[in-house]
Amino acid sequence: MTHAVDPLLTTLLHTTPLFSAHVALGARIVPFAGYEMPVQYAEGILAEHHWTRAHAGLFDVSHMGQAVLAGADHAACARALEALLPADIVNLAPGRQRYSQLLDPSGGILDDLMVTRPRDPAENGRLLLVVNAACKAADFAHIAGHLPAGVTLTPLLDRALIALQGPQAAAALARHCPDATGLAFMEAGPAVFDGLPIHLSRSGYTGEDGFEISLAASDAPQLWAALLAEPEVKPIGLGARDSLRLEAGLCLYGHDIDTTTSPVEAGLAWSIQARRRTAGGFPGAARILKELADGPARMRVGLRLDGRAPAREGAEIVHGGRTVGAVTSGGFAPSLNAPIAMGYVPPALAAPGTRLDLMVRGKALAATVTALPFVPARTARKPAKEA
Repeated sequence: MTHAVDPLLTTLLHTTPLFSAHVALGARIVPFAGYEMPVQYAEGILAEHHWTRAHAGLFDVSHMGQAVLAGADHAACARALEALLPADIVNLAPGRQRYSQLLDPSGGILDDLMVTRPRDPAENGRLLLVVNAACKAADFAHIAGHLPAGVTLTPLLDRALIALQGPQAAAALARHCPDATGLAFMEAGPAVFDGLPIHLSRSGYTGEDGFEISLAASDAPQLWAALLAEPEVKPIGLGARDSLRLEAGLCLYGHDIDTTTSPVEAGLAWSIQARRRTAGGFPGAARILKELADGPARMRVGLRLDGRAPAREGAEIVHGGRTVGAVTSGGFAPSLNAPIAMGYVPPALAAPGTRLDLMVRGKALAATVTALPFVPARTARKPAKEA
């Protein structure tokens, strides 16, 4: 497969430090979030999806936004961030990572993000942030514009981010980074990969066990090549990344969540810890705390279609001849060999087993509300050495 790029696009789009590696592997390159990114490699999306579920897939996610938030101490830094999101960051333990959402004044979601508190006591007062690629400029401006004196945000423009996902990810990574197997899910810390300094977290967005590796951009090609040399590992593009996260029932910003949705509507109430539910103090707290107490007006649900035809984003969800919602993500689930979707419906229609219709090109496709995730998560809750 050859790589061809419109000369005009090359002046408008960014590339990651691994762009040349993707081209050399014959990747199909597409514009995504302002970058030229691989959507698939030679074997195709279906094969890449199945490989990740069975072995280990390697993803270039260097387009994501990485930054450091820094203050006088952890409490000062954490409270500054808590003013912008509903998670408990003050009580986040060293070496732990937490998922949350940046909120607007109405409780709508500006973006979702990962927050890590460094393990090293020398880094007390620092938090590591990872935000979505398409939102990173707006996110960083929003955060920086709402920080108190003494707390600063520094984007990490010289870092790459690589994800290794799948049931054999730990074994492949451990040959180069023995400390990897000592991490539990949502733990993070500094490590060394074949002599290269990295920051490693046991996390990802596929529902599988796996890791995200942040490192100097100049070191990324060496690490990428070393992992691809392992027999369990193959490169995976954006296409399979999307089908994997959909099967895992995970939200995609700009589709399943945005400024029109609250964390409670989106089924993300689990990411709001008890202290924040009691104290509030975050944007849109009045709405969100009311939704936690009384229930939201709509809820995100999983949908499994009866036939083989998929329903895509925007398809109307119908019950009793009346439109009750819309599909926010949809496609074919390779692991289930069936089409699936997610969307929002009133609470009365959100119970698993509820029958609904999805309108596709004027035709009603029968679907059943299904508990999320569609495919059970296999993340490593305990370090491998303790399992």
